[in-house]
Amino acid sequence: MKKTITIILASAAMSFAATFTGTVTDSMCGNDHKSMNMGADEKCVTECVKMGSKYALYDGKNTYTLSDQKAAAKFAAKKVTIQGTLNGSTIQVTSIAAAK
Repeated sequence: MKKTITIILASAAMSFAATFTGTVTDSMCGNDHKSMNMGADEKCVTECVKMGSKYALYDGKNTYTLSDQKAAAKFAAKKVTIQGTLNGSTIQVTSIAAAK
């Protein structure tokens, strides 16, 4: 019984919206764009996405794929604040804005 309650509470906690802050990057490069030899990070992120990578958020420790690829495109290589829920390694984006 105790185990069931713990599982229910953990599932409920994961469904609540949270705030994530970090830099919009791509799922291939993460936080290191030097190996691509493309110059500025913004250019690397954009080009990697054109080649099939996904927009992602790097929070200083982890890289999370973003569910809203269209909204993320405007913030390539920029620091942002995202409202959403974490589902595995993907953030289900509710809103995204430039970080203050």
